[in-house]
Amino acid sequence: MEGAVNLSYAKQMLDQLRAGQLEEAKTAFNHALRHDDDETLYSLAEDLYALGFLRQARRTYLQLLKKYPDEDELRTTLADIAISDGKTDEALTYLQAVKPDSPAYAESLLVSADLYQQQGLYEVSEQKLLTARRLFPDEPIISFALAEFYFDSGEFQKAIAHYEALVAAGETEIAQVNLYQRLGVAYANSGEFEQARDYLNEIPAGEMDSNTLFQSGFIALQLKDYTRAIDSFEQVVEQDPQYSSVYPYYADALEADQQLEAALRIVQAGLAVDQYNEVLFDKGAHIALKLDDSATAEKYLQQLLTIDPENMQALIELSNLYVKLARHEENYALLEPALQQGDVDPQAYWNFARSAAELGHDETARSNYLLAYPTFKDEPNFLKEIITFFREMGLRAETLAALQRYVKLVPTDDEMVYLLDDYLADDDR
Repeated sequence: MEGAVNLSYAKQMLDQLRAGQLEEAKTAFNHALRHDDDETLYSLAEDLYALGFLRQARRTYLQLLKKYPDEDELRTTLADIAISDGKTDEALTYLQAVKPDSPAYAESLLVSADLYQQQGLYEVSEQKLLTARRLFPDEPIISFALAEFYFDSGEFQKAIAHYEALVAAGETEIAQVNLYQRLGVAYANSGEFEQARDYLNEIPAGEMDSNTLFQSGFIALQLKDYTRAIDSFEQVVEQDPQYSSVYPYYADALEADQQLEAALRIVQAGLAVDQYNEVLFDKGAHIALKLDDSATAEKYLQQLLTIDPENMQALIELSNLYVKLARHEENYALLEPALQQGDVDPQAYWNFARSAAELGHDETARSNYLLAYPTFKDEPNFLKEIITFFREMGLRAETLAALQRYVKLVPTDDEMVYLLDDYLADDDR
């Protein structure tokens, strides 16, 4: 049964729905069920279904099914509505009534696959789709459904095979889904960025929505084509400034292109959209440090720690900044609570020891240098620092042990070699 809503109460109802006249639409709907012909009711049901008025669509389809019990297409649509309403058993009842010799059997298999997928029964869903593909190999919608199933399941190579078969058969868009876009994303998720780029390039610029532009930019970024990436991300922001996911990648592209000031501005714009985006705070701090903008870096790291006090990376980065700026009291206050809780990055021990030494907390500095030692014992800068500290403290044994390790690592440092010789000579006297 096919037709268009052409008169009567059905058309009145749709006009009233679009005008927001719900009570009048309800009255017109009841009149339509009693007085309109079946072709008009079928078209009304389709329109209601498309507009999301599922309860009214279901009621219309049920009335038609009573009159046309052999029309299995009505059952598959009713099953789809039942799935949307979470009525699994009702959906299964409709689907099981559709037999393999029915013209609607292919559609029933697709709806069944959707039902089982929603229930997490992916293997059953896949088998339904494979059965449909075997029985109806020339139906593009079935190949498309199978491709979509694999795409949603993250099995991108399988999805690619079905999408490419559809493209080879002349299909470029099914159910308002651009197959070139799907192939681009699938190839990108498989790490095959050149192929991804080639498929996305097949989409006319005027037909690229924000998601497609984002994918195009992401792929260009992976291929180190920063100019193209920046252009794509810029278009995303122009189309949809609220597209928060684009800002970190946009900043990455600008940073890679050595446009650091612009990258920082994009971080700031992104934070205006998503003020709790931890990635942007971290990226902003990183870029600010590159620009030698300590104040902005500090602000972003502090805000990041406010959002996530357990963020050890941000804690260490802020601590490193305080050490670099010789703000030892602030660094000491920053790290002390974390060290009391334990299980910290070893860099925290080293940084805490530095500030403790500068503040005259010698025993605290000594104990934290020793805690840092297992991690940094092969780091010449660390060894040189603790040698100086241990000498000033008069800790001869610790100084000698650190000296011996340092000279083993850096035998060309004549100053430290002579110092070690002096220590060993004193031991021989």
